[in-house]
Amino acid sequence: MTHPGIRLPQSPENPPANYMREPSHTGMIVMRDVAVPMRDGVELSVDIYRPETEEPLPALLAFAIYNKDLSSPDCAGQLSGQPAWSTSWAGPQEAGDTSLFVSRGYIHVVGSPRNIGKSGSGGSREWDSYDLIEWIAAQPWCDGKVGMVGVSGYGAEQMYVAQQKPPHLKAIFGFDPRGAYGTLGGFREEYPGGVVHLFRYLTGHFSVMHQDKHAPGELDPQREQWWREAMDNPDYAQYVHLFNILTMRGQHMPAFFDIMLNPFVDPEDADRSEARIGEIDIPVFTGSGWYGYTYKTHLNGAQSYWKHLQTNEKKLLFVGPAHLERPLKGMHGEMLKFHDKHLKGIDSGIDQEPPVRYWLMGANEWRSAQDWPLPETQWTPFFLNSWGRLRTDPFVPGSIDDRIPADSFVQMPVTQTRDIATLRYLSEPLPHDLEVTGPASLKLFASIDQADTNWIVTLKDVGPDVSVQTVREGETSVPSDLPERELTRGWLKASNRALDEERSTEYKPFHKLTREAAEPVTPGEIVEYDIEILSTANLFRKGHRVCLEISAADLPTGVAGATNAEYIPYHVVSSKTTLHNIFHSSVHPSRLLLPVIPARDAGE
Repeated sequence: MTHPGIRLPQSPENPPANYMREPSHTGMIVMRDVAVPMRDGVELSVDIYRPETEEPLPALLAFAIYNKDLSSPDCAGQLSGQPAWSTSWAGPQEAGDTSLFVSRGYIHVVGSPRNIGKSGSGGSREWDSYDLIEWIAAQPWCDGKVGMVGVSGYGAEQMYVAQQKPPHLKAIFGFDPRGAYGTLGGFREEYPGGVVHLFRYLTGHFSVMHQDKHAPGELDPQREQWWREAMDNPDYAQYVHLFNILTMRGQHMPAFFDIMLNPFVDPEDADRSEARIGEIDIPVFTGSGWYGYTYKTHLNGAQSYWKHLQTNEKKLLFVGPAHLERPLKGMHGEMLKFHDKHLKGIDSGIDQEPPVRYWLMGANEWRSAQDWPLPETQWTPFFLNSWGRLRTDPFVPGSIDDRIPADSFVQMPVTQTRDIATLRYLSEPLPHDLEVTGPASLKLFASIDQADTNWIVTLKDVGPDVSVQTVREGETSVPSDLPERELTRGWLKASNRALDEERSTEYKPFHKLTREAAEPVTPGEIVEYDIEILSTANLFRKGHRVCLEISAADLPTGVAGATNAEYIPYHVVSSKTTLHNIFHSSVHPSRLLLPVIPARDAGE
């Protein structure tokens, strides 16, 4: 037994006092590739795993566009939980631990929509989740109560079907749910700032979508026009693997082809999506991990769902910076605790827990809150200054601060260099610990000598650092070999800078991202950019520095469009050599806005 005065290291995947009860059932009945008819006659293929009992039990459905066979106990048992740094880690294995669910008295159903894997083809998949839930509830082995599990694609499907209100769906554990805007995760939250990245291209190699590659056919007149514009886009043409997709006119990786043709949102999307979310009236558990900033959609989506959900029974959880193990095994105590309450009526203690919990990096411990962003947040500006300095002192109008010259960097295209030009701004070593938790933003005053660029900004924790900067030899610069951790990033395509003023806040700019609102930059003109920086939670320790980096490009880590991690995608960058000028003065006060949390006792 651990002495009560000893504080052991905590798991960034599972909050303290993670719930778990003893198995209640032994044995498993396996029903594979069961054909389930939809309302239009198309049959879905599902696997059903249930305890060896005649007693009807609640069911947990995991349903997504991935190959269901990858999440089977046979496949999962061979891998037994690969950490994020394992070369055997594979994202699509995220339907949950079948053996755990079945041994605790649940039926685990894993399936795929139409046009995916072993499911049938044709028609619209709009009602597939709804019809499958109602079919499950009507089976003699089910007690009529259905919940949902699984993360990422499986999480997105839960949020989608909950908006349709199938009568027998009682609760969803929609973790890593993809974007809340659009259908099943739209453009806005997967491509913040309208900067296209290659996540869907990279994960497309796992796709089991039904797809016969024929000779490219005709497109409708609107798509034909967009296709011609995309073919003429030199930013696409510099990536041979993207040009390859374009030439096939939708016959290869059709979902990513659609993004390349129309990298914008519908003007009515925000109103429509927020109204639909507000219709969800069952208990919801959502969240993501600090890893989610790399491909954005999960981290953004969880927060938007949290904001717009009207149900009184909702929970939000942010885990640590490393992806959950695959096959998915993390957080199963949370899943069990949640569904035991809502499907089995067990007093699991979840009602006594705070609504929001998050892993605080730097401190490496769990914290809790009553809402997100935290109500006690103090939004604190850090001003970009000359010589790469980041200061909390504001600029003084009518002083020499009016005449501070701009900083500059030049980025060449990826066809000419592997070097990423970067401006780096550092605070002084912090005099005390500083908690930064929540969304952030960067107000940037800048000019470029082209009509467009990508702004890519990175927030880092640098240190510890005992150095000083003086004129003395060896003290003229911050040491280049200090430890540093990347925390999060933000993106904005310069031509997508127009804001939805009604939805924007100082700490979360909400860009229109419509085709109609896109506007090229006038070369040489100083433009004000509001850049959303994705949420994080980090304790900057005393003696560390807050670091902000500004660049305009990133690169694949391999050749032919490959990268060493599917969930750290690179972005489509400018094909033109571009000069970037960053202004910082009382007239153009570029500043980083951070969510600072007042000091409190550990464990709160």
